[in-house]
Formats: sequence, C-alpha cells, structure tokens
Amino acid sequence: MVTSVHKDELLTSGPPTYDGDAKGSSPTSAKVALGTISTLGAAACGGSGANGSAPPIQSNGNKGSGEPKNDALSEAQAARFLLHATLSASAEQIQSVIEMGFSSWLENEMTRPNDGTARQFFSDRNFDTIDENSYFNEQRMADYMLWNQLMAGGNGLRKRISLALSEFFVVNLEDLNIRWRPLAIGTYWDMLNDNAFGNFRELLEDVTLSPVMASFLDVIGSQKSDKSTNREPDENFAREIMQLFTIGLVELNLDGTPKGQAGEVIETYTNDDVVGLAKCFTGYNLDFSNTSISTHPTAGWALEEPDFLYEPITADPQKWRRPQSSSLHSFEEKSFLDVIIPAGSGPETTLELALDTLFAHPNVGPFFGKQMIQRLTTSNPSPGYVSRVASAFNDNGNGIRGDLSAVFKAILLDDEARSEASVTDPRFGKLREPILRLAQWGRSFHASSISGNWTIDRLDRNYDQLGQSPFRSPTVFNFFRPSFVGGASNAQRNEMVAPEFALANETSVAGYLNFIQLMIDGQGYASRDVRASFSDQIELANDPQALVDHLDLVMTAQQMSPRTKLLILEAVESIALETSADQAGKLKRVRIAAFLTMASPDYLVQR
Repeated sequence: MVTSVHKDELLTSGPPTYDGDAKGSSPTSAKVALGTISTLGAAACGGSGANGSAPPIQSNGNKGSGEPKNDALSEAQAARFLLHATLSASAEQIQSVIEMGFSSWLENEMTRPNDGTARQFFSDRNFDTIDENSYFNEQRMADYMLWNQLMAGGNGLRKRISLALSEFFVVNLEDLNIRWRPLAIGTYWDMLNDNAFGNFRELLEDVTLSPVMASFLDVIGSQKSDKSTNREPDENFAREIMQLFTIGLVELNLDGTPKGQAGEVIETYTNDDVVGLAKCFTGYNLDFSNTSISTHPTAGWALEEPDFLYEPITADPQKWRRPQSSSLHSFEEKSFLDVIIPAGSGPETTLELALDTLFAHPNVGPFFGKQMIQRLTTSNPSPGYVSRVASAFNDNGNGIRGDLSAVFKAILLDDEARSEASVTDPRFGKLREPILRLAQWGRSFHASSISGNWTIDRLDRNYDQLGQSPFRSPTVFNFFRPSFVGGASNAQRNEMVAPEFALANETSVAGYLNFIQLMIDGQGYASRDVRASFSDQIELANDPQALVDHLDLVMTAQQMSPRTKLLILEAVESIALETSADQAGKLKRVRIAAFLTMASPDYLVQR
C-alpha cells in the first residue's frame, strides 16, 4: 500500500514509501511500480532532455487515412488504434483489425446498433419498479449501470465515443432536481449512444430536449418575462449551449486557433445574445402524458412511474404533471447572433431556428472537433489535425454538415494519430483519465459481477478511490478544462496543455495506486462484487516473458520501454511456482504484472 506521495516525487526518481506487507506484494515489486510512476509528470507533459523542451509535432500533412497502404498492420498498430477508438484491445479485436484494416473495421462497428442499453439494465433488475426499495430516490444504481456498460457492454467503439460525448455535453447525476435519477442518467447515456454516429444537429436537439439536461441547466421552469414580478427567462442553458456545447467564447479559424490580430481575440457572443437566446428555451417542462401515477407501497403517497424520463420535454402545457391551458413560452421577438426570430413564433419553430443558427456557426467544427481529438488521441493536436477534422464536420464529402461518423473517422484515421512517428513524439499523447483505466481493467481482465448487479458505487474520492466517476463531474465544465496546464510544468514551458492532469496530484496518485491494487487483488469494498478472472493471462503465467509481452501489447500497444518490461519481468520471476499447475502462484504472478503495468507511465501516458 502506498502510504505517502509528495508532489515533488512525481518529477524525481525516488519512489514513495510502501508498506511491503500489504496485499501479498513484495516491497521490491511495489518500488518498481512507484519508481516508474515517479516519472509520470515529466513523461506526460512533453519533457524531453534536461530542460524539458519538446520539438514540434512532425506531420506529413496527409489529409487521408493513416492506414498503411502496402504493408499489413502490425499487432502494435492494431492495438494502438483500438486503445484510441475503444475501451480495450483484446487479442481477438487486434486480429480483427489486422484482417479488416482500420477503415473497414470502423465502418463495420459504426453500423452496429447500440446493444445492452441502460434501460434494459434497469428493467432486468427491477430498478425501475415502485416498491419498498424506493429506487426512485437512489443514486447508486446509476453507477452500477455505467460501470457495467464501460466494463462489459457490447460495441466498445460506441461506448468509447459516448463517454467522450458525455464529457462535452456534461450533466451531473447529483445536481438533477428530478426523481428516478439513475434512470434519468440512463436515458441520457442511451441517447448519447444512439446519436454517437448520427448528426450533430440531431444530437444537439436531443440534448436540449432531454429531461436530464433540462433539469441540470434549468430549462424546466424557465418562463416568459413577467414585468409585474420582475421575472425573466433563466439564462443558464442559453449561456452554456453557446459557451460549452457549440461555439465557445472566441471566434476560431478552421484549425482551432483564435481569430484576431496582435493577441486580440474576437468574442463569439455578448450578454445581449444570451438574453435573446434564453427566450427561445422558455415554456418547457416534463411530459407526463404517457406516465401513470402509482402509490408508494409503504409511504402511501402518489409517485410517478418513470415513463416521463423517456419523453422529450414539451412546451405543451396540457402534457405537464399539472396541466394548464396557457403557454409559458415567450412570444416576444428574439434576437441573438445577428438572427431575429419574429414575434409570435411558437416554441417549436423558435427552437428549430435557434438550434439551426448555432449549428451553422463556423466555430462548431473546430470547437467540437478539437475537444473530441483531445478526448480520444492527443491533448495537443496540431492545427492541421484540427483543420482536417473540422473540415470533415463541415462537409462529410457528400455535402452533409455535422456527420459524426465522418468526424470520428477523421479523428481516428488521421495520419497524426496513426503515424509511427507520433508514438515517440513528446508532444503527442495524453494522460489516461481514471475512468478509462478502470474500464480497461474490467474488459482486459474479464471482470464480472457476482450478484449480476455490478455493485460498484461512486469512485470519485481521490485519496482512496479512483478519483473520478462517470456523470459525476463537479461542474458543467467537465472534470478538467481542455486548456488546463499545470504551473511550472514541462507542458507549460513548451506551451502545451495537459487537461487530465487537473486530476493528478500527490493525493490522487497514491489513491489510484492503492485502489487499483485492491481491485486487481479482488480486495476492498469496491471489489466486493465485481472481480477480474484474468483468464487470458493465467494461461501465460508459466512463461513470465510471454505474460509481460501480452500485457505490453493489450494494455500499452507495445509502448513499454525495455527497462519497464525488464523490471516487471524480474518482479514476476521472483514469484516461484511450486508446479506448472500452481494456480495460486500463477494468479499472484498475473496480479503483480497487471499492477506494475497499470502503475507505469508507459501505460498511464497514452500515445
């Protein structure tokens, strides 16, 4: 168990202290892991050489696919592609990519429908039932569902893209003023999965009309102006849909760089635009027209069935929980972003014009595209990379704007992401965020639930848990800002950003190491129900070199340094087997190898 980590130790070679008796691991093995992770800060922030300077990304500017044209794909290339595009890279997946090629594999996966939905998860376990368990008032089932989806849900590509979208169109489970919060988050998650390869305009409308977003950013209850009471429309969603979901704060070139001269940027909107746009989202509420009202079996009071969560919000007051005859929508003239919606326009027409205006803004392609690049491949894409992705957003090649399948193909197939040169480029890559690490742990090591309910609770404490939980971002700005960079870091010195490092500090590093060791060892509260079988790895435990090579491939796409592999190999070999059938010994070998792999900067920094 890691008992202390000081911030300076992340940037030096000395390992933090370790309780060598914890969980059956040797002190030598733990020091291997912690001595390796101590280089994380430099490795992930563009450090190269004594002064931490990093050369610029060298790209050949290829606007087409980064797929090799003549030679067959290697296992490392296939694994690297999978770890960018999905949540894991099994031997079977790697072989599939090698046989099909990047483009064909993507095409095939994108056409597969969403499977194993959140709605089905809740229904199969009666979590959507009104009974003495009072699930309507709980939160934890949302965590169960999400970890099941991320660790075991089918179509890893769709799940990975949906996770990236959830960190762009951010909502927080805890801040929903709504009953049945887990089911509500489930509807939002299913909506992101359904739209992952659709059109951005449709996704934007579904997000806007989602009961979850409407509750989170106060669309529900926003009403037309009433001068007698000084009531004005709520501006929360209007501000965030511009700032965070579509156009950002400043005008951008196609390559994502700010427009303007001599360091002066051009703001995309003013407060008057917020005021005008806010009127467009007035008069909406939850749709209860298809929802039954039941009675709580023990408390005896009326309680809505969860059906309303599966309906978009509505501006028809006859469909509300408490129907009324008059609309609360603002029929005033609405002016924003140089567009005027005439007075008297109804809520549906107004919404369509408002979203069309935002969707057509030239900022959307580079603003959205760059952040999706950051989530999937690298924190510091070159302007050329951003430009190519933004161009795919603007036109998929068939005159269609906002085609998300084209956008994600452009991100994942770009030469800058697929080039062998970027593997060693100190400016390319990103820190794996904690959610991705645990999801990969579950998929790579075949985690399963003893109860079938996947009872992993929230894991966002950073001192003894993962330090991050899906749909539990502390603010609408996500867990980290896309422009975050730590002070006095190599990233800052090289004018780079390192968004995920907002979650990394001396406390969270120690917390992650302790937590992931407990999960690997099947101990601790978080692993009381969900445990890994390591079935693929145990078969290799008699051959330490084969085991280490396997983990290097499926966890890092063969990006472990020779020194890291040697240190892990020595730790594995230090565990003697009584016989070739010594299952306990083989499991111990696998666990220490898995832990050291997941503690190494070669794993934590994804390239």
